[in-house]
Amino acid sequence: MQILPATELPLIGSNDSTPDVVDGLAFAKLYGEPLFKLPNDLYIPPDALEIFLEAFEGPLDLLLYLIRKQNFNILDIPMAQVTLQYLTYVEQIRKTNLELAAEYLLMAAMLIEIKSRMLLPSKKSLAGDEADDPRAELVRRLLEYEQMKLAAYDLNTIPQLGRDFLHAQVFIEQNTVLHWPEVEISDLQSAWADVVKRATLVAHHKISREELSVRAHMSSILRRLQSSKFVEFSDLFDASKGVPVLVVNFIALLELAKETLIEITQAEAFAPIYVRLAYSPH
Repeated sequence: MQILPATELPLIGSNDSTPDVVDGLAFAKLYGEPLFKLPNDLYIPPDALEIFLEAFEGPLDLLLYLIRKQNFNILDIPMAQVTLQYLTYVEQIRKTNLELAAEYLLMAAMLIEIKSRMLLPSKKSLAGDEADDPRAELVRRLLEYEQMKLAAYDLNTIPQLGRDFLHAQVFIEQNTVLHWPEVEISDLQSAWADVVKRATLVAHHKISREELSVRAHMSSILRRLQSSKFVEFSDLFDASKGVPVLVVNFIALLELAKETLIEITQAEAFAPIYVRLAYSPH
């Protein structure tokens, strides 16, 4: 099989934009076709390929970076070198973002002022003490900023809810069962006393002999409860029939409760007392 040299390879199609000889790699693709040469009408903005290798949070951050990068003693800052490097960086950002450069220019003015004061002869006070170092205020601000920056870094390493971990949440479905509280004897006595009190208000002075059947009243109470799911305790007594009937009716109610044919319930303390059947009729 004969292998043709690269200059003699046939073209795949007449419209193929790929050159015959490729000296280097394609730097881009346009609609799937490799580009080996920049178009003549291609416009590239001046700052399109500009790369910022360092990002700073403010003038103090930049100044601290320049000092620590070159291992300068922060208590004895060489103002000439640091100011020159600082102004070089500010000049770069001033060309692209004048609003951002304003904050850095204020620090640049402070550095130039400190440098100028250091060039002047130092004046001694009347007591003979040496004048304060013009760099003292700047050093204090740098040390405080570095301390806060390190503290913020330490705080950021602490695990945070939502970023490093989440709270475990477990949902358990439960069917609550309604438990009626037991009726106290004192509440039952109080309800019975209230019924007797109302009966005496409508009592008639008649002397008669009447035979009262507890069983008959028990049947009457059961029939009454069959038509209603719950009946209030006081509604089972008719005060107009007199105290003897109320007593027999109350005894019948106690007999039904004793034989577990009815249930006497109360929602909470001092709440109305209700009576219901202990079974569901078919």
